[in-house]
Amino acid sequence: MQEKAASFSIKNWADDDRPREKLVQKGSYVLSDAELIAILIGSGSREESAVELSKRILASVNHNLNELGNLSVNQLMRFKGIGEAKAVTIAAALEMGRRRRMEDTSKITKIKSSHDVFELLYPLIGELQHEEFWIVYLNNSNKVVHKAQLSKGGITGTLVDVRLVLKQALELGAVGIILAHNHPSGTLKPSTADRQITNKLKIAAEALDIKILDHLILARHQYISFADKGIL
Repeated sequence: MQEKAASFSIKNWADDDRPREKLVQKGSYVLSDAELIAILIGSGSREESAVELSKRILASVNHNLNELGNLSVNQLMRFKGIGEAKAVTIAAALEMGRRRRMEDTSKITKIKSSHDVFELLYPLIGELQHEEFWIVYLNNSNKVVHKAQLSKGGITGTLVDVRLVLKQALELGAVGIILAHNHPSGTLKPSTADRQITNKLKIAAEALDIKILDHLILARHQYISFADKGIL
């Protein structure tokens, strides 16, 4: 039995198969997601190696790192072999990745398509467990002059203050506005309320020569654009 248990230890693997040694010798890009997580948690148990444990964790979220990033420390600790320290390490690493992506979005200064808006806002609201409504303000060259959270609500929805949106647009000298909010449920289908608030803002903005250019709904690394769908 001891011999069988020992076979699960990464220490008994060939150097080329050990995640840490492989990273040092060949670079991080050659490692699988499971191997990278194995490095984070450091060790498995007598029943399975760190890599096997990592594969089991990934399988539970369909091998989707964004879904893994949504797991809380307590949810991670439900896996046998993951204590608080390992769970915190995984959560911290994934949060670092999210923040790195947020820094990359700072390079997006001009909106050329709905995908640009998605890339700009997904790191901020795409993976939240509650709903938030954001506004992107643009000048006449479609350059971003400001982006801001307008409201933050529970899982059922948010409240949108039309006057506040237009007041800030006038203060910024913005001529174009893009609306965006997330659906924690994962559905991309616009609700009746989504359509109503879009029309309400569109009518009010037109009176001030400000255009509502689009409204995006973000959910689980996907989005729908009202403009692209012709429902603006």
